[in-house]
Amino acid sequence: MVASLLQGIWFPQSRFIQALVAFVGGAIGVLGFAPFYAWPCVIVSLVILFALWGEAASAKHAALIGLAWGLGLFLFGVSWLYVAIHVYGNMPAPLAAFAIFLFCCYISAYPTLAGVVATKLGKKFTATTALVGVMPASFVGFEYLRGWVVTGFPWMSAGYSQTPGGIIPAPLAGYAPVVGMFGISWLLAITAGALTLLLTRRASLSRRMKTLLPTTIIIVWIAGFGLQAVPWSTPSGAPLSVALLQGNISQELKWREDELSNSLFNYQELALKSRAKLIVLPETAAPIFYHALPADFLTSLKLRAQNNGGDLIIGAPYSSPATSNAPAPFFNSAISMGVAPTQRYSKDHLVAFGEFIPPLFSWVYSWLSIPLSGFTQGGQQQAPMRLADHLVAINICYEDAFGSEVARPLPDAELLVNMSNMAWYGHSLAADQHAQFSQMRAMETSRWMLRATNTGVTAAVNERGEIVKSLPQFTRGVLEIEAIPRQGATLYARWRDAPVLILLGVILVGLALYGATILTPKPVVRA
Repeated sequence: MVASLLQGIWFPQSRFIQALVAFVGGAIGVLGFAPFYAWPCVIVSLVILFALWGEAASAKHAALIGLAWGLGLFLFGVSWLYVAIHVYGNMPAPLAAFAIFLFCCYISAYPTLAGVVATKLGKKFTATTALVGVMPASFVGFEYLRGWVVTGFPWMSAGYSQTPGGIIPAPLAGYAPVVGMFGISWLLAITAGALTLLLTRRASLSRRMKTLLPTTIIIVWIAGFGLQAVPWSTPSGAPLSVALLQGNISQELKWREDELSNSLFNYQELALKSRAKLIVLPETAAPIFYHALPADFLTSLKLRAQNNGGDLIIGAPYSSPATSNAPAPFFNSAISMGVAPTQRYSKDHLVAFGEFIPPLFSWVYSWLSIPLSGFTQGGQQQAPMRLADHLVAINICYEDAFGSEVARPLPDAELLVNMSNMAWYGHSLAADQHAQFSQMRAMETSRWMLRATNTGVTAAVNERGEIVKSLPQFTRGVLEIEAIPRQGATLYARWRDAPVLILLGVILVGLALYGATILTPKPVVRA
């Protein structure tokens, strides 16, 4: 009776209604991420997706469900991109709305393809194997591809929902230092698959499976809580005084030449108030090339850092010397000054259509008004900076969305610093979602992540992913914090995403080969 009622809710006959249910299911998933932190909504969202996939009549049907689910997740979850390209990029409103819809269609192609793979493979096996094995592996495999293809867009990946911040503690957060964000996504997907099986096919399950599935979920979740108590790193020195500056300069004023002096004075005044040994300014806090900055401005910042017995980091575009054969490349950089020698980090993972335009899309320039959108990559092998007597690994803006790249300077780095300018996205979900990336990176590496942003979220995140202290968004101020440098390497920092990807590949390929074998007609042997 209960199973029939559930099937009546989950599996209406109309494909349009099924797509609508999938769309709503995707939208529900948005509540699982910052600033809502209602992580159970991600599991509910995946249960809806897997239940509909499980009843799909064909791969094409499953693709429709995956597309609708993805559109629900992304149209509600990343609609803030419209602010960047219309309000600040000056793209006409109808074209901007259409561009965002097309982009959401593109990133929804990944759950669409996951549905095709899950259905084609799943139909060869029992419901248990399909829902607990095939669907979770396919979903996470394509989630990883979404975070890698064409520079990647890992926004709204399921694993991010397991960061601290919600009323209900996240049970799988302890796995971050072990298997990273994608490993957590997989565990969430397996949980959703098991719950889907229990909700929709309980009557057909053996007594053993009815006990085994919930018991396994409970054990995995309890282990997740237990892993949170493991000390993956230890302090490498006394607490370090840090000042994180938030200038709150609106995007429409930031790049105007007539506002340059005000912008520089704004950050200069904030920096001169600080007595911290490490002072961090946001990404492009200086909105002109570093070599063009007034000498007295740079001198005042350097003297402040030296008088504090430490160092200061400023974000600014940086231009390399030109050659006779090519124009000078320029970089989105962080430059240090103070007691230690001057050092520079240049952003390596650039944002397509924001910091560079892919060659095939050069025509987009005519529709967008984005300053300095031709940055050059800084290179992967950039060592941590030695600042205030500690090794500090810098990442700029979007780079903290990529766990394997943030973990690259470990175990040498004792602190992580993110410098961002989220003013591009106005009053939207973007800043909180971006801060959630930093929470996950802190958990994966067992390091403090110090975030200095123009408009927010400026925050200090400890090695457990907890936001220890933050400034209100869209306010001007200095966040003073005692950060704890740490040493040691988590399992994730050592191996990064390799174990999860290898296991995913082995499972999917193994299931595909086994499925092909069991469907191959056996030869008839005649006497």
